[in-house]
Amino acid sequence: MMHSRPIMGSLYLKIRESSVGSFSILVKSGKERTLSIGETQVCIMAPDEHVFRISGPHHLTHFNWENQEDRKSVAASLIQGVYALECDRQRHRCGAEALELAPPWWSSFNFQLIQKLIDEADSSVFGAIYELKRHEKHLAPKAPKYVIAFRGTLLKRDSWKRDFELDVKMLRNGLHLTSRFRTAMQGVKEFASAGHANVWLAGHSLGSAVAMLAGKNMAKMGVFLESFLFNPVFLSYPIERSIKNQKLKKGIRIAKSIVTAVLAVATKKSEDPEEFVKLSEWVPSLFVNPADFFCSEYVPYFDHRKTMDKIGAADIERLATQNSITSIFLSVMGKESEQLKTLPSANLIINVSPSPNFFAAHEIRQWWRPDCQLQCQSYYYK
Repeated sequence: MMHSRPIMGSLYLKIRESSVGSFSILVKSGKERTLSIGETQVCIMAPDEHVFRISGPHHLTHFNWENQEDRKSVAASLIQGVYALECDRQRHRCGAEALELAPPWWSSFNFQLIQKLIDEADSSVFGAIYELKRHEKHLAPKAPKYVIAFRGTLLKRDSWKRDFELDVKMLRNGLHLTSRFRTAMQGVKEFASAGHANVWLAGHSLGSAVAMLAGKNMAKMGVFLESFLFNPVFLSYPIERSIKNQKLKKGIRIAKSIVTAVLAVATKKSEDPEEFVKLSEWVPSLFVNPADFFCSEYVPYFDHRKTMDKIGAADIERLATQNSITSIFLSVMGKESEQLKTLPSANLIINVSPSPNFFAAHEIRQWWRPDCQLQCQSYYYK
């Protein structure tokens, strides 16, 4: 028999009665420890970023669907709900309402979980489909009816190996060939292609790559989903962070664009320009942090287009934008690949708040903090 009662706001006590008696106490800091006192076992377990009442966006007591800040915070929280779902599964908390950490991440915003997306390779929860309760489009036209969210790499015992395997697939432009992406795409198609209005895609890190590929596929079919891509991985050498000389960086980027365009023409392996133009109607929101080397290159990626236009090389850059050197070589070798970074259009949101380290710059919870300093710029392919 289980009882739960709050203690001092940030703590709660879970008491399980048995023949010998056992107690489980949740405290605010530290790691999980088990203490034995006679025949009584005391388990002291520390919550982490998965506990909503400690790490969640408490400032969102009222939220406005017309407000981009609120929409961003809700999307990020729903992704955190997926992380918590997988942690609940690994800790065997599923089905135990008093113990589950995940539900507040969606119920706090009036959503309900209608489907978990399970990776068939390791049975991990990598995504979730949420439905907004009492969706009234005429009152809040920008409110989503459904949100399909994907988590990133989770360094936990039962998930790290499969996630790392998919990270490698992503680096090789092969994420679209995996069973996880097929499951994700099936879920997206089911809800986005069946006439459901106001469907959002949301993802973080590896999950943003899954969401990006799904969004691209839907855009090619003429379905443009509002997408929130947090810390999306940019597969390229980090020129911006490794080279300080501005003229040298500019020269390298110009040379790279010329080489990419020449290779695309020489090998005749260029992407279909009409398909790329069609894809340009999809304008996902990319949330990047300059201190996160996984996604920081998206900032110069889009700024470089302006540079090429100013020097009269817009046609070269237009061709280079549609391709990458890696994808061209893979195509020449007869290998199928799907590029992530080739986005014609995007809303780029940059977190310019100081980050103490890479981990802080890459974490999902930075995106719902009320003191987050953002710079926004929209880029449209033409």
